[in-house]
Amino acid sequence: MKNIVLTGFMGTGKSEVGKELSRVLGWQVIDIDTEIEKSQNMKITEIFKQFGEPRFRDLETEMIKNLSKNKNVIISTGGGAVLRQENMDALRESGVIICLTAAPETILKRTSNNNDRPLLQAENPLKKIKELLEFRMPYYQKADIIVDTENKKPFEVAEEIIEIWKK
Repeated sequence: MKNIVLTGFMGTGKSEVGKELSRVLGWQVIDIDTEIEKSQNMKITEIFKQFGEPRFRDLETEMIKNLSKNKNVIISTGGGAVLRQENMDALRESGVIICLTAAPETILKRTSNNNDRPLLQAENPLKKIKELLEFRMPYYQKADIIVDTENKKPFEVAEEIIEIWKK
């Protein structure tokens, strides 16, 4: 079976849905951002501060290319991983790409207690979310499957994904 690859904007539920998928399928969840933090021995926010977003995106691409070679895993990407076609190509080679979505207001609510979101360190985070979503939407739409997480619990989203993925 192909890997399950979770993409989507921050706060759409990739981490929680990934845990639920892992519980049901018995597969390991590989979180690309966590793996980058381990390999660099620093938080994503620090990588952004010290080296900038372009360097982070290079690290992300390298990590995706390496980890997408695994079999029978759930890969959870950062929200901007879709911006590079080479990332999508590597992920699609061994997996089904599933984009999780949610309304900007829901995303703000889900991310508001987390200071580890460098792209949301803005005066008006809701405006920033809307801008980023508008820019990224064409990239997110390249996913094989799009699942709306609005008003759904992680286990409901996981069930929906498994149902579609098995077909």
